[in-house]
Amino acid sequence: MSIDPETGRLADVPFLPSPHCDARPEGMLPDLIVVHGITLPPGAFGGPWIDDLFMGRLDPSRHPYFASIVHLRVSAHLLIRRDGAVTQYVPFHLRAWHAGVSSFAGRQRCNDFSIGIELEGTDDAPYAEAQYASLTRVIAALQQAYPSLRAMTGHEDIAPGRKTDPGPGFDWARLEQALAPHHWAAAAAKGWASGARLAIMST
Repeated sequence: MSIDPETGRLADVPFLPSPHCDARPEGMLPDLIVVHGITLPPGAFGGPWIDDLFMGRLDPSRHPYFASIVHLRVSAHLLIRRDGAVTQYVPFHLRAWHAGVSSFAGRQRCNDFSIGIELEGTDDAPYAEAQYASLTRVIAALQQAYPSLRAMTGHEDIAPGRKTDPGPGFDWARLEQALAPHHWAAAAAKGWASGARLAIMST
């Protein structure tokens, strides 16, 4: 898996360009990965609804829940489905609208400096093995393309009390083990005390 530095896109994955993005602040490079969990409607896997939400074309007549979120203008850089399939919506050099009101290490507006990765899943159910495999490959590719990356966290950590994803169903220790060859480790080993779950260690 590789990233084209000119386009900010993963090679060989579907790209659905979301209108819900804009430029990062001048000179800002991504240094944080934010892991999310999402299902639409809540608790249901499959279907086109996550794509439709991020593309701004969600039809509120298709499910009662959709009427409560159709006004949202949100996106993520990537979605990883239950079978590990990856879809990209926003080039990595642009700002996706995934974090909302948020703070990390005393810095507000995490969208400015983060890459948002959505996993199809719920807070309290285990995520799929194929998702961890794809996420590991994605993070390794991002690390190669963006040496500025230094930490990883969950949406719940940057918006506590407002968000709960990816929740206890996400196994951070499992991801840490998978990423160990790429020099990621538990944030505590790096001395982070600001909401990071994993941090990149010196090579």
